[in-house]
This record gives sequence, structure tokens and C-alpha cells, in this order.
Amino acid sequence: MTDETALETAHAGHDTGHDTLPRGAVLLIEDDSTIAEEIVAELSGHGFDVQHRATGDAGLAAALAGGVDVMVVDRLLPGMDGLTVIETMRQRGIRTPVLVLSALSAVDDRVTGLKAGGDDYLSKPFAMEELLARVEALMRRPDDTRNTRLRVGPLEMDLIERRVWRDGREIELLPREFRLLEYLMRRPDQVLTRSMLLEDVWQYRFIPRTNLVDVHIGKLRRKVDAPGEEPLIRSIRGTGFLLRVPD
Repeated sequence: MTDETALETAHAGHDTGHDTLPRGAVLLIEDDSTIAEEIVAELSGHGFDVQHRATGDAGLAAALAGGVDVMVVDRLLPGMDGLTVIETMRQRGIRTPVLVLSALSAVDDRVTGLKAGGDDYLSKPFAMEELLARVEALMRRPDDTRNTRLRVGPLEMDLIERRVWRDGREIELLPREFRLLEYLMRRPDQVLTRSMLLEDVWQYRFIPRTNLVDVHIGKLRRKVDAPGEEPLIRSIRGTGFLLRVPD
């Protein structure tokens, strides 16, 4: 895949069951050709019109040209790095939502990426389903806001400070619990199977026989749903779990 390749999606939906009409324009800036091809295939297969650039300079030029709804930017790029691309865009008044990809997963690295102007952050390795969900979430956002917080019913999550509140009550979460709740909050009122959670939250590429998900859901539920509060995290018998949004 070359630096200036623009991958169109006229074929999107032919074999996937998805609509063929474009759902939005995505600019991918990623120098790893294998990862780039997988991302392009995933997003194109779900109806997005995808452009790919392999260097920061080429990616910035494409961003400045306009016509992009969401950007997916690798943090470590040859030449101009991803954070410099984002900072330069923001300085020039471009508010296009950006999902930052990085092999650096420490909290400080996440904070640095978001403070540079990114809107969301995904650590490598990641599940393509998770990337798709995050792109879709950014696509739905109002154009004039940079959302570094998630709000679902009485729950509020600060993605930069890694803090969570329910109706003003702060909830202390361990890193895995935070990631699990973030996954639930990005998919409110959706039934999530144990296999989905193992693949996307724990990054398992096979499904072991384990009660790991149930144990963590139980711990998370005790923190989110305090005595006397309406239960938000529900078990779906024989299927999985969901985060219920109160009416």
C-alpha cells in the first residue's frame, strides 16, 4: 500500500450485508502496511469511505485538504509524528475528530495523546470491532465539540483523568474495571456476550473456559450499583450483560 493510496469503498457491503451508501469519510494515517490494510478492510466493509496515508506529512496534507469526517492517526510515524500532525491541525483550526492509535498504553501516554488534540485513544494491539465502534462514536459526535467524557444516564467518565462518577458520587475503579465500564458505556442498552468482552477488553484471540468476565462484572457492579441505587449493569441469562440506560 503506497503513501498516497486512496482506497474507495464502492465495493462496501457487497458481501457484508451492510448498506452500500458511504457512512462518512475516514482518513487513516498509519505506516504499518499490514495494520493499515486490516483497518481499511474493516471500515470499508462497514460502509466508510477510507483514505490511507503512510507518513505524517502526507497525512497532514490530506487533513488540510478537507472533506474528512474522522481521522485515525498512529502516534509513531516516520517523519512528522502523529501528535505533531494533530497539534498542527488544531493550531490551524481543524476540529475533525481524531482517534489516536499507539503501542504506548501507559496512562501518561494516553493523557499526552488526548492533550495534543486527540479525541479518543486506542492501544495496540486492538480488536477491529473496538476500532469500528470508536470510529462510529466519533462520527456521531457534534462537529463543534471535542468529547473527552462519556455520559450514559447517571454515569459520567473522564477519559483523560480516568475518573468515573455516578450522580456526582466518584467511583474508584482499577484499570481493567475502567476499561470494562468504558466498553459498556460505549454500547448502552446492547447485549454484550462474554466472548465479545474477552476478545475486546482482555484482547484474547481465543475463548478460554473461564469465569473471568463474570468475576470482573460482579466487582464492577458492586461499585457502580450501590445499595439503594437503580441497577444499571444487568445480566442477560445465557447470553451476557448490558448497561441499561434509565428512562
